[in-house]
Amino acid sequence: MKNSTNKHKLLYSFALIIGFLIITLIGCKDLLTEQFSISNNSKVPTTVDRTIVPIDAPVSSSSIFIYEISKYNLFGYGNWQFGPGKSYERRLDLMPVSYNGASVANTAALLNFFALSDVHITDKESPVSAVFFGYKGKNQSAYSPVMLYTTQILNAAVKTINALNKEKPFDFGISLGDNSNTNQYNELRWFIDVMDGKHIIPDSGVKDDPISGPGNDYQDEFDAEGIDISIPWYQVLGNHDHLFLGLFPPYDYVKQTYIGSNILNTGRNFNPLQRGVYAGSFDGRTIYGDIYGVGLVESFATPPQVLAADPNRHSVSKEEWKNEFFNTSTYPVGHGLNLPSTIIGCYSFEPKSNMPIKVIVLDNTQDENTFTRPENGYLDLAHFNWLVSELDKGQSEGKLMIIAAHVPIDSIGTYTQSPVSKYTLAAKLNNYSNLLMWISGHLHHNTVIAYKSPDISHPELGFWQVETCSLREFPQQFRTFDICRNSDNTISVFVTNVDYLIDNKNSLAATARSYAVAAYQLCGSPINKTTYNAELIKQLSTEMQLKIQNYGTAIKN
Repeated sequence: MKNSTNKHKLLYSFALIIGFLIITLIGCKDLLTEQFSISNNSKVPTTVDRTIVPIDAPVSSSSIFIYEISKYNLFGYGNWQFGPGKSYERRLDLMPVSYNGASVANTAALLNFFALSDVHITDKESPVSAVFFGYKGKNQSAYSPVMLYTTQILNAAVKTINALNKEKPFDFGISLGDNSNTNQYNELRWFIDVMDGKHIIPDSGVKDDPISGPGNDYQDEFDAEGIDISIPWYQVLGNHDHLFLGLFPPYDYVKQTYIGSNILNTGRNFNPLQRGVYAGSFDGRTIYGDIYGVGLVESFATPPQVLAADPNRHSVSKEEWKNEFFNTSTYPVGHGLNLPSTIIGCYSFEPKSNMPIKVIVLDNTQDENTFTRPENGYLDLAHFNWLVSELDKGQSEGKLMIIAAHVPIDSIGTYTQSPVSKYTLAAKLNNYSNLLMWISGHLHHNTVIAYKSPDISHPELGFWQVETCSLREFPQQFRTFDICRNSDNTISVFVTNVDYLIDNKNSLAATARSYAVAAYQLCGSPINKTTYNAELIKQLSTEMQLKIQNYGTAIKN
């Protein structure tokens, strides 16, 4: 035992020395000296120009738990530097084998938009968090230090979008779902209000101020920038937006717990119908959002409570979620959810009146009223038939089509409960030559998948799936999409990953990035599945080639 204690002391002393060296050699060098200043530079760097590269921590990740935020600097976690940019990977997966496109040029710009996903705006002081299931382990969805800063991260992303818009105006933007983390009203309002540029008080219950003074801690009020009024933005429904932590309907006990003081008592497998574990919460009075009220029920003499109840924490149904998007100052009012449809969360729109491109927004999350067991994605016959009807209409009208849904195709029916399987869906989608791509979030990955045509003689029946990662977890990016017509009347979709920009090294958004890097180092991340930037080429039918050659703004090569 004595030898073990001495070894621990040696390791701790070594960590102190290394941590000091890191702060001295790296911190003084200032990793952010190259950082972009929105007010002083009109060129917005993306991952084409540079990437954010974590600096390996010198001490094993087994030395600390992810919740021990105060030790990050000591053990060298959360440091990063700029690395080289990632050029566009030219993807010809959907094209005939003989096609190389060597002499093909991009000749006309058709559409330019951005997509962000899985912001997971979090009320860190909520009594219905899932801290127990992630604070010592690898599940960042249950616990991450970045949860303290979600409103500030979204605001930084909005600033970056606005800066990009000044260089090249966006035709529209779209949020691919999971705006909220815990299906709470106040989380939903924070998301919309940040997008609208309102005054944000990212604090629930009683007012807390971990560090005296304005703008220096995650609980401080701030004025959000708001999305440029010239950019219409649309909304997709995510599973966290209307299900309890994205997994279960908000059962009666959970609904009562949302607005009460007692911390959630749930099952060891996080089933809210069971008991035995207090799920925990964050202490908003502390600098690092210390966790408390977490552990086995038998460890507590009395039920743990949050600092104060708050009626604005109540859960929202799909209908209530939809209605909040009409209480907005940005455009369009309703953000697509007011467009004609018989199903909540399903609608279609045409971004440009002079362009034959149609966006179909699909809700493929599980309905709380027909819930059986948690699914990644879910598609019943009513939603499937609605989708087919929209695709049929778009195809017959000669319009290129984009499907926007929260869950990617391959995650539909993970537990085989979905009435329409991912195989049935993919096979149906391969019937539409005008389908360009399916865009989604949910898995917190940046990936690109080719759904090739089942008939090699008709490559135009293939389409792309593009996933966008979470703004909360490293690499914390959103995507831009530039759709172009080429000189041979193929279509190129340029997808670009964008890191949110930081005003200065002391900003709260900078702290959030450091925490996201540390969480990645300690727990792992979908970074390994990242497709940074790509040019995705799509064959068109003969009919659509003839039609599309008359559209677009000429590109100077």
